[in-house]
Amino acid sequence: MIPKRIGILGFDRLTTMHLAGPADAFAAAALEDGFGGRIPCYDVCLIGLKDGPFLSESGVTFRPAYNLRTAPELDTIIVPGGSGLRHPKITPVVSEWILSRTNGTRRIASVCTGIYGLAPTGLLDGREVTTHWRFASDVARRFPKLKVNHKRLLVKDGPFYTSAGLSAGVDLVLALVEEDYGPYVAAAVRSELVTYLARRNPNEESLSPVEYQSRPTERFGDLVAWMIRHLDHDLSVEALARRACICPSHFNRSFKSVFGSSPAAFVENLRLNEARRRLSKRNRTIHSIGASVGFKDPEVFRRAFERRFGVKPHSYLTGPRTTFAGREGNAEVLGA
Repeated sequence: MIPKRIGILGFDRLTTMHLAGPADAFAAAALEDGFGGRIPCYDVCLIGLKDGPFLSESGVTFRPAYNLRTAPELDTIIVPGGSGLRHPKITPVVSEWILSRTNGTRRIASVCTGIYGLAPTGLLDGREVTTHWRFASDVARRFPKLKVNHKRLLVKDGPFYTSAGLSAGVDLVLALVEEDYGPYVAAAVRSELVTYLARRNPNEESLSPVEYQSRPTERFGDLVAWMIRHLDHDLSVEALARRACICPSHFNRSFKSVFGSSPAAFVENLRLNEARRRLSKRNRTIHSIGASVGFKDPEVFRRAFERRFGVKPHSYLTGPRTTFAGREGNAEVLGA
């Protein structure tokens, strides 16, 4: 899978958390690869206004990998907030660069006062936006064509996203991850960061849910999470394609393009990795463990396990164990 490339702008006197928070949240988003590893969902690029490091408001030094001239093609642009963005020499540079990237970028987002870099482009004219409550009046005065509603923490209007608050960057990324890969991947990022979307006032209008786009890669995040929880279910190509609402032939091709293997090979590896983990549990037979992850035939399970790991399943049984003939004849049972 090719990660979506995220460009985060950097400039002197930005708010550290507005950069570091989104960068870490994007980095935490990943899919299981079926081999016990993780496939990153995003490639985060730090883009400076010029060559060389820049200094945040809190004194943290950042060294960008790119500048405005050398920045690669981007799926998403994130504009952090900070007092530096309101400097008369910085604002037009940021706005002009954003305008030059509009046609080739899927979406653009501002974190809190990052709206000062996005609003001058005119791209937000007539759209609802949000920002930090302390700056809402100033933004409304400077950009009267904007519909400023500082009571909303997140606002999506077309391909543009605005957010409010010190932790707005993380809240914003969680919404973007959910839009791209579904709620289960977003929930995994929340769990990894031990953070939750800031509580809204019950009377506030929440961010409207975003429907999945037609691209099948954006449905696989939820699908893989469901597969991991239902290894003993029917995980045939037909069943998975039906769940993803894609025709089987198109599903098979799309799945291979994302994960580099067929759905059948991917499912088998998910099942075998989970079986290896469960083999450490006591009082379970080889047959019951195989069945619990979707192998109905114990011989098929044994052969697949040995082919994948180079050893027989019983080699992974840990701790004292006894072997006796059970109902399946040669079932191996863990226990004293």
